[in-house]
Amino acid sequence: MELEKNVKELESWLDQHKIEDVEVIVGDFAGISRGKIIPRAKFVKAIGTRDLRMPDSLFSITLDIDFALNDYLTDMEEDLYLIPDLDTLRVVPWKDTPTASVICHMLDDDGKPTSFAPRQILMDVLKLYKEKGWKPIMAPEFEFFLIENQGNSLKPPKPAAGLSGKSIDDKGVFSMDALEEFGGFYNDVKAYSKALGIPLDTFELEAGPGQFEANISHGDALDIADQTFYFKRLVKRAAVQHGVFATFIARPYPDDYGSAMHIHQSIVNIEDGKNIFADDDGKDTEIFHSYIAGLQKYIPAMIPFFAPYNNSYLRFGSNMSAPANLHWGVENRSVGLRVPAGNSRAARRVENRIAGSDVNAYLVFAASLLAGYLGIKEGLKPADPVTDTAYEIDSLILPDNFHLGLKNFTDCEVLKEYFSEEFITTYKDVKLKENEKNTHRLSEWEIRYVLCNV
Repeated sequence: MELEKNVKELESWLDQHKIEDVEVIVGDFAGISRGKIIPRAKFVKAIGTRDLRMPDSLFSITLDIDFALNDYLTDMEEDLYLIPDLDTLRVVPWKDTPTASVICHMLDDDGKPTSFAPRQILMDVLKLYKEKGWKPIMAPEFEFFLIENQGNSLKPPKPAAGLSGKSIDDKGVFSMDALEEFGGFYNDVKAYSKALGIPLDTFELEAGPGQFEANISHGDALDIADQTFYFKRLVKRAAVQHGVFATFIARPYPDDYGSAMHIHQSIVNIEDGKNIFADDDGKDTEIFHSYIAGLQKYIPAMIPFFAPYNNSYLRFGSNMSAPANLHWGVENRSVGLRVPAGNSRAARRVENRIAGSDVNAYLVFAASLLAGYLGIKEGLKPADPVTDTAYEIDSLILPDNFHLGLKNFTDCEVLKEYFSEEFITTYKDVKLKENEKNTHRLSEWEIRYVLCNV
């Protein structure tokens, strides 16, 4: 009867929105949407069955569409079963044909959730909190650049001109004039966000040329991760419709500001909704300090989630509003872990400033929450808060290169208790394969200085 009720409610929703096609999608390791579009009737018929399938090899796909196959994901490409999470059902606002999109769980032959899926990894971490009677609350801030159409050029990217045709290179951070030049783009982002159920909080011009920041209101960690997944896609779609491209790469201009995804996070009791990071008098709790200590200890081991590509490491230590280490402090944007000022219990949170915008939200939320959970579990104590600039402090430093970060990840025995061997191995293999392809290409510096000079 429950299934019949769900199907009737689904059909009513599809009727209401005159839906003809449905996208069934999942996110791969890079956070890219993978899936298929099927007719409405076939989608409805598939609810409660195993008729929706995709090969497990999608989790071995690299950014350049190669496959990092191994003992766990082989060239047999066995099917996984897609189970739509109807709570994520949304109308796709930019389609001419009325289309819905839904994010799916993925099950193996035994009906168990696959350990490869990033969304499932976050769900598994959230179970740890639920067992304690806690609920994580998250709020992300995205930075991204609008750039010109690059084509197949090996040249560095150029910032997009305003939709009015004016250059915005010299407008500066928080410029309302520059923001108005992109009014059409912003209006589409706002409209698409509303259609997809994403509570867009603020939208502003950032410090880099053609760089913007958008904030999503805080909420349940899984819901916010789903919204983040949808949001990055809608921003890219809106940009294309205005003749430019949106990039979430961590540092497109080596001599300028990078793009981060800052993650505000707190934990509330499920029973009474109170924030466990502060007491009734608004003072920090021991749990809050242990959570911060867990971030300090375990983020270096999970840095491939926070910095998944070589380019990601160019942000760290740049002294351009980007962290160099894992120190913490109140109202201090030079540290990796900032605690916003405010005495209210409800507002007590930590802002994790380590991740670039190039991350998979499911994985980076899971990593941040797992690190904090381990800090609480182990009763860790954080370093003293930093009250001055942290850029020159040489303790609690972040890994400074891709290979060291990946080695930390695969060497950490504690993580093997929470992530499956097949996931750790496959994530490593995908990242190594991507890096190998990257390092086998001429760099911008080599093209400019080595190619015709030696």
